[in-house]
Amino acid sequence: KFVGRIIALALFHNKYIDKGFTLPFYKRILDKPLTMLDLKSIDEDFYNSLKWVKENDLEECGLELYFAHEFEVLGKVEIHELKPEGEDILVTEENKEEYVNLMVSWRFTRGVEEQFKSFLEGFNEIVPIQWLQYFDERELELILVGIQDFDINDWQEHTIYRNYRRSDKQIQWFWQFVRDISDEQRSRLLQFVTGTCRLPIGGFCELMGSNGAQKFCIERVGKENWLPRSHTCFNRLDLPPYRSYEQLKEKLLFAIEETEGFGQE
Repeated sequence: KFVGRIIALALFHNKYIDKGFTLPFYKRILDKPLTMLDLKSIDEDFYNSLKWVKENDLEECGLELYFAHEFEVLGKVEIHELKPEGEDILVTEENKEEYVNLMVSWRFTRGVEEQFKSFLEGFNEIVPIQWLQYFDERELELILVGIQDFDINDWQEHTIYRNYRRSDKQIQWFWQFVRDISDEQRSRLLQFVTGTCRLPIGGFCELMGSNGAQKFCIERVGKENWLPRSHTCFNRLDLPPYRSYEQLKEKLLFAIEETEGFGQE
């Protein structure tokens, strides 16, 4: 509850906090539904297992799943029922969407539900949650952690390329775009590609991905009429081979301004 009060006081007095939280945490503050895609940046293995369940016919694979999940706590295996009598309810093609949604909800609340409720109580004492209803999770992160100054030379120096070369016109246009936009838009671009608008203290050389240190990456993917996509676990931007700077600018601006439910994996 104390932490919730401190975060709310920072917001109320327009003071920024260091580091901040994950985007799914901001979604929980805003009481927005969490999706399987939100899980990818938190626990990629868990995400991949649920993705497999969604994409495969369980009956054809001969896999028996039930509305219960085993997990280990201090060396002891415990069973959590996702719904009443879940241990006896078989997951089928008809109900597996419900199973996946319940698993996502459980993964985000496992072991922290009481703490999160206390956090919200403390936060709500200072700043009523309903005051934030017009913001999305990305806007809330920007409000709490602020917009920082970017060293574009450092950004360039610690970026890697796949199927592109530094001399390719699309890469030259990309860096022209980064220099032309505002710091707020740069924050949104970083947020779109990495999942957060904040940099480590050491700058771009210390960017982290799901498997440890992971540099900002631009990969040539798709056709010129495609929109950019991002892979936040790997800090990777899929940049199609656009034919002009104007086309690249239009597509990237759309991506960083309209990221809700679009363009991210």
